[in-house]
Amino acid sequence: MTAPALAGCGARRQTAYPVPSNTAPSYAPSSYPSQPAAPAVAGLDAVIDISHMVEVGDFASIRGSNILAVVHKASEGGDWFDPSYGMRRQQAEAAGLLWGAYHFGTRQYSGQDQAAAFLGAAQPGPTTLMALDFEPNDPNPRNTMTLDQAEAFVQTIWRETRRLPLIYTHPAWANGEPYGRKRMSLPQPIAPGSLLARCDLWLADYREQPEVPYAWSDRGWRLWQYAANQQEGDGAYGEPARTVAGVDHCDRNLFAGDAAGLYRFWNSRSSSV
Repeated sequence: MTAPALAGCGARRQTAYPVPSNTAPSYAPSSYPSQPAAPAVAGLDAVIDISHMVEVGDFASIRGSNILAVVHKASEGGDWFDPSYGMRRQQAEAAGLLWGAYHFGTRQYSGQDQAAAFLGAAQPGPTTLMALDFEPNDPNPRNTMTLDQAEAFVQTIWRETRRLPLIYTHPAWANGEPYGRKRMSLPQPIAPGSLLARCDLWLADYREQPEVPYAWSDRGWRLWQYAANQQEGDGAYGEPARTVAGVDHCDRNLFAGDAAGLYRFWNSRSSSV
């Protein structure tokens, strides 16, 4: 995800349904295989995320491609709103898809103001999954959301909805290590037991075995974005790509469970701090 984060969707192989162990080892950048094998981690490959940068033809076709849920960008910072969000939400829900909304965090506005902007844009219902995209802002590094702002965003979402958003992040960023094209890092890692760590994890890691950040080591991930901006003709971990009908590209995510678990998780987003 770049500044228009989570902007795509990939097409990867579907795996079996058992819940993953989430204890896979990490890899140093120099040890990445040039042609990695297909993901060995089990999960339900039925969630995509998109934004206005993705061309959508038909949500019924997306649902017919064994996709059960769509997470769409709703807002960025405190003054940008995805113009395609509202119309696509109606179309997706009419096609029987679960719906989610995410916000790309920046530094320009307070966490509280960004949360208010997100809620106004997303208009979350009782079963709308909400997520904060917390990562470096590579196009404008000085406008990267801080840890304090991320916590203020979550606090505001909780206060207004009594629900916690998912935190979308990369393991290196969450662990306070250099990450992104500009090799930025948080001044300190996300701490276990912190407010952010109480949120469910949406992990971004495009290696065949994902690394769980320290703060979530006892819980693992709920969603794993294992492929980004997948397009027809791209190979997936050495395999032929399998396109999602109805979109020109997208990001692909595994859910840690089976289809019944996905519906339970999506439809019972109430949580406590």
